[in-house]
Amino acid sequence: MVKGIIGKKIGMTQIFDAKGNVVPVTVIEAGPCVVAQKKTVETDGYNAVQLGFTDITEKKVTKPEAGHFKKNGLTVKRHLKEFRLDDISGLNIGDTVAADIFAAGEKVDITGITKGHGYTGAVKRWGHHILRMTHGTGPVHRQVGSMGANSTPSRVFKNKKMAGQYGNDKLTVLNLDVVKVDADKNLIAVKGAVPGAKGGIVFIRNSVKG
Repeated sequence: MVKGIIGKKIGMTQIFDAKGNVVPVTVIEAGPCVVAQKKTVETDGYNAVQLGFTDITEKKVTKPEAGHFKKNGLTVKRHLKEFRLDDISGLNIGDTVAADIFAAGEKVDITGITKGHGYTGAVKRWGHHILRMTHGTGPVHRQVGSMGANSTPSRVFKNKKMAGQYGNDKLTVLNLDVVKVDADKNLIAVKGAVPGAKGGIVFIRNSVKG
């Protein structure tokens, strides 16, 4: 991986390309991020930089976290993320990484936390069919139904699709196109949908399969 940045999902909109076609995009406030730590092969066994995003007051973090920033003379950040890079010679502690590290036409992978739906039934969670609405089936038309197990093996098989927690999972979407970059406002417009709700934190890196 060559480059990466932390961002905040602003929301979705649409823009027009050069041919007048409508392109659905997700707008992300990417950075500015500060380099909070630098790791090298000599000291840590690999090359990486730790980026910090969004200023907060010191009382909102633990003492070890506050000391981590004080040691390098940095303001306290709410979000930290480590990015493994092939070449970190051009980055030093205190440097700023902004949205202009990406350009229109590039492909990126974006990681975020999906919207949480709480404890959800099998119909909504897995897309199961409901039961027949006639002949005494009700009132539980949305139940899971038979577990498919008798006295042998006397258990529910592993990975059975049932009700449970839905959403609130880490998800990475691959090969999204960067449509537009506004360096002055630190905004990146990416074609398509990005995991998470508005205001959610996302991690952007260049595509590993592009």
